[in-house]
Amino acid sequence: MRIGEIAALVGVTSRTVRHYHHIGLLPEPRRRANGYRVYTLRDAVLLARIRRLTELGLALDEVRDVLADDAGRELAEVLGELDADLARQEREIQRRRAVLATLLDGPLTPDAPLSPALIELLKVAPATSSPTAAKDREHLMLLEGVIGGDAVYAALRPLADNPAVLALYERLDELEEAAADDPRVAPLADELSAAVPDEMLAAFPDGGPAATGFEQALLDDYSPAQAEVVRRVMERLTARLDRRAS
Repeated sequence: MRIGEIAALVGVTSRTVRHYHHIGLLPEPRRRANGYRVYTLRDAVLLARIRRLTELGLALDEVRDVLADDAGRELAEVLGELDADLARQEREIQRRRAVLATLLDGPLTPDAPLSPALIELLKVAPATSSPTAAKDREHLMLLEGVIGGDAVYAALRPLADNPAVLALYERLDELEEAAADDPRVAPLADELSAAVPDEMLAAFPDGGPAATGFEQALLDDYSPAQAEVVRRVMERLTARLDRRAS
């Protein structure tokens, strides 16, 4: 396989593969006489393993440690573990889709299993092609029982159709294939946290966003760089709450 083929097979970009080579996370394969890299099945399995570990929220140095522990294991054993990981991910997706199917079964009216305030918020939110914006709305529905209340949704109304907020989502989309240490992560986290109004923070349980118990589940739903942005945003919002309480 060539670099573009292994990248497409695993679901990453060729640039990501080259980055992993550069930092020594993915060993360089042998090259043909014409200089092209030649990748094997084991290379594909290793790359898939790296992607899965980063999706679970591990930093690249932590991934390196896990891979060192994997050294010498049989290929069939590693493949079996990857298959089990994918099966767990598939079950989680099915569970989430079942929840959404219940929520979307019928028109969104005050009689639907959503609060009227959240229904109104979803109605005013403009159509967008941003995957992360769509995911954020999904999270709002899934978390309604934890953070729900008219106050939080009323505080979000001014943000729903704000072009500046949509632009932030688009920047988050651009980090889909980026590493967690991408230089765009920190400034985007600062801008996103600054966009959250104090009124919304006041609606969270004591302890801030992380206290909902959904923190890790939310992080697992994003790619490494996106998860790092979300983690930093929650960290900054919790710090804001602490400063207000002191």
